Amino acid sequence: MYKRDIYTIGENTKIAKDVYYMTLFGDTSFITAPGQFINIELEGFYLRRPISICDWDKEKIDIIYKVVGAGTEKMAQMKAGEKLDILTGLGNGFTINNETKAPLVIGGGVGTPPMYNLAKQLIEAGQKPTVILGFTSKDDVFYEEEFKALGCDVYVTTNDGSYGTKGFVTDVIKNLEGYDYFYTCGPEPMLKAISNATECSGQLSFEERMGCGFGGCMGCSCKTLTGYKRICKEGPIMLKEEIIW
Repeated sequence: MYKRDIYTIGENTKIAKDVYYMTLFGDTSFITAPGQFINIELEGFYLRRPISICDWDKEKIDIIYKVVGAGTEKMAQMKAGEKLDILTGLGNGFTINNETKAPLVIGGGVGTPPMYNLAKQLIEAGQKPTVILGFTSKDDVFYEEEFKALGCDVYVTTNDGSYGTKGFVTDVIKNLEGYDYFYTCGPEPMLKAISNATECSGQLSFEERMGCGFGGCMGCSCKTLTGYKRICKEGPIMLKEEIIW
C-alpha cells in the first residue's frame, strides 16, 4: 500500500563526496518497515527517482542520496521550503529476525542509509548489531559516527585503503566470529560476495533501476527459486536462500 502526497524540504545538506542528506516533512503513516523507499517526482523528468529511507518519525522522512545524473543533480540544488511530489510506503522492507542475537548490518555506498533505522530497531529488539560500511575512498564515507552513536560496533572499509580497512566488506566479515544473521544493502556484486562469504541466513536489499516503483511495469524483475519477483514490489528485500545468482 502506497500513498502519493506533497512534502516540504526541511534540509538539503552535502555530507560526503556527491552525497546529500535531505529531510522531508509530511505524512509518514504509510512507512512501516526499515528498507522501504520513496519515489520522487522531479519537474522536467519523465520517471520518478527511487530513494531509500534512512530514518523517519511522525513528522518527517530522512533520505540520503548520491548525485549520479541530471535528476539527482537537480535535487542537490533544491532549497528548504521547496515542495516535492512523492510516493511513500513502497517496497517490502526488512523483517526483524527475533531468533538471532548478534546480526551483521552491512551497507555499501548509498546502500548504507536504509541500514540506519534497521540498526535502531534491532537495538530496540534487544539485539547487538555489528555494522560494516563499505566505500570507495575516505571522501565517500558517511554515517560512521551516527551508527556509533547508536552503540554499534562499526567497521569501515575503503577500496583504496584511504580510510579504515583496505578492501571490501567481506574482508571484515572473514575475520569476525559469533554473528548469527545478516542484513545488507548495496550493489549486486557486493550482495553476492556477502552471500558466498556467510554460512548463516540473511536478508539482502537490491538496488535496481525502476520504472514505476510500485509493481506495474515489471521492469525491475529478478529470478528467484519461486519465480520472478519485482524488486520494487515483492522486494527490494530478498532472503539469501531464495536468490538465484
